[in-house]
Amino acid sequence: MAYSGDHDDFQRLIDPYQHELLVHCYRILGSFEDAEDALQEALLRAWRGLDSLKAATSLRAWLYRIATNVSLDMLDTRKVRSLPNVTHPAAEADAPLPAAISEPIWLDPLPDTYIDGQTLSPEARYEIHESISLAFLMALQQLPGKQRAVLILRDVLGWKAQEVADLLEMSVVAVNSSLQRAHATLKNYQAEHSGQFIGQDANAEIDDLLGRYVLAWETADSIRLIELLREDAALTMPPIPAWFLGRASIKAFLDHFVFAGQKQGDFRLVAIHANGCPAFATYQRDQAGVYQASAIHILTIQDNQITQIDDFLTFDGRLFERFNLPKFG
Repeated sequence: MAYSGDHDDFQRLIDPYQHELLVHCYRILGSFEDAEDALQEALLRAWRGLDSLKAATSLRAWLYRIATNVSLDMLDTRKVRSLPNVTHPAAEADAPLPAAISEPIWLDPLPDTYIDGQTLSPEARYEIHESISLAFLMALQQLPGKQRAVLILRDVLGWKAQEVADLLEMSVVAVNSSLQRAHATLKNYQAEHSGQFIGQDANAEIDDLLGRYVLAWETADSIRLIELLREDAALTMPPIPAWFLGRASIKAFLDHFVFAGQKQGDFRLVAIHANGCPAFATYQRDQAGVYQASAIHILTIQDNQITQIDDFLTFDGRLFERFNLPKFG
């Protein structure tokens, strides 16, 4: 296929791949904003290097090569992304909350709209929703860049070893060796954090559970909320590094910091989907009676109980813009 030097033609060529390329960069980097930067740089390099694209070369593979290399280059200058329950010990429920850490060290949410319509190869080891879960992203963060890329290309996208070797300019032997080391690291990590690696249930009771979750928040009722949690559930609140472990600790925190002085109607929740999980955009009513963007809640559920709430706080509403949500509810 011949490619003209017209930018509009180039845009039409790459449009079908932009969402999957952004998700690919996001898996490697663990950050939506970093992934956007990586994608823009990759597309700029692709545009400038269009003459090097041979007619027999797959456009998709060529774009993945560029996006992967850009993402790996960015990893060299960025800190490992994580969540508070990995980087910090559990907090005491009555202790003062620490200040938010504004440095870019946290994983952040991905709207499921970016994977809508995407399918993975039959050879892929992971389901599409599992491959963007916070737990899987946390595991990926334990791997060096090259191993991270190899595992994503082989196990998530289902590429053949020779295809990965060509993309990363490695031998097939080196690709297979990197994949084995990545599997060993992930196995050890998952053994240490087994509570995070659970399948998302799909049954009729989930809707009821989510409805009760909304009711608990919108009535500021910690007792109702705690009834939905597994005994060893965790609550994180990036960018605040404090997190809480166990139903009793979470209830005490909610009563002391969140629901204290609140009444029915002070919170409003809007159902969304993020990182392959049920999620909610949460608005909180201010003293003027205006509902302001507060947080994105991502829920991990097993056996009809919530095992983790990752409560991504927003102080300027930018996180809501990512989900095409208004700052005021």
